[in-house]
Amino acid sequence: GSQDENELILYQVLTAFFESISILLRQQVEKKTVLENLDLVLLAMDELVDGGIVVEMEPQMIAARATMRGTDGEMIGVAGPATGGAMPSLAEKSLANAFLSAKEHFTKSLLR
Repeated sequence: GSQDENELILYQVLTAFFESISILLRQQVEKKTVLENLDLVLLAMDELVDGGIVVEMEPQMIAARATMRGTDGEMIGVAGPATGGAMPSLAEKSLANAFLSAKEHFTKSLLR
């Protein structure tokens, strides 16, 4: 960051990001694993920072939100008790498909 930035805050943000990625990738933070799970990495970054403002600093919460799981580990947006038995909406399915497609295109472009 610039000299106007607080180094301690920057350190805490980067540490929270790394720890959340470690949780998401099951402690296998390697280039290939990160590229294969780029959608989760980008979602984790989005959950951590929004428009340059730090939103969340707890790695478990960041990982839970990136995987769309509640703190109890149950999937959000999947039919079950957390959603009252309702199926995910078309918008949720479309968003998931868009992330999958973007991940595939980005991975292909990096591996060329």
